[in-house]
Amino acid sequence: MIEKKQFAEGRRVTINEIATATGLNRMTLSKILNSKGYGTGTETIDKLCQYFNCRVEDLMEYMPGTGG
Repeated sequence: MIEKKQFAEGRRVTINEIATATGLNRMTLSKILNSKGYGTGTETIDKLCQYFNCRVEDLMEYMPGTGG
């Protein structure tokens, strides 16, 4: 989603910018981006959907057999 937003706005979007706009912790965003299978709460997903103006399925996908 970051790449889509950058392309649409013609500029670089940083983790710090997303953190400031959403109120989410920068470390949380970093873990979401860099840790495959990182679990997060619905409030975080809701804030990201609002920021990116997207649906939940635009941010994540279900992968059978990868859950705990």
